[in-house]
Amino acid sequence: MGEAVLGEARSAVSHVEERLHALGFSLPAAPPPIATFVPAVEAGGLLFISGQGPISMGEAAFVGRVGQAVTKSEGYEAARLCVLNCLAVARDTLGSLNRIERVVHLRGFVNSANTFYDQPAIINGASDLLVDLFGENGQHARAALGVSSLPGNIPVEIEMILAVRPAKDQPDG
Repeated sequence: MGEAVLGEARSAVSHVEERLHALGFSLPAAPPPIATFVPAVEAGGLLFISGQGPISMGEAAFVGRVGQAVTKSEGYEAARLCVLNCLAVARDTLGSLNRIERVVHLRGFVNSANTFYDQPAIINGASDLLVDLFGENGQHARAALGVSSLPGNIPVEIEMILAVRPAKDQPDG
């Protein structure tokens, strides 16, 4: 296979996706919106990603309140899946995850039992994956909020703000 063909094949998969695979993850298809909103909006060098739940193959992978029907470790895993869905939306919107400069802000909502008070430990599932994936550029400001319910009784929802490069400044694959 010639050098040009190899280069084209490599550019189809971003460095970020290669890192994801090395960490044992792959990006799912981006979930469609469940109401009247768009999955993401790019404005002023930022990408605002709408709240994403722990959806896998079109269905909620986890259901229920953390501290009740969902364990702390399951909540952590649900937050990771939310981030993968956020990144899938980013890839669809940007064309490549290589356009991501850094993670700016993450807001995590935890569908919490009345006696569950460790929302930050759940949202660490999202934060830890982003730092593992982007290194220093994955460190972000965040909020970890306990809520009494979420759509479809999902245990976690994550929304993100990413700093992005203009399309013309995208590094090669």
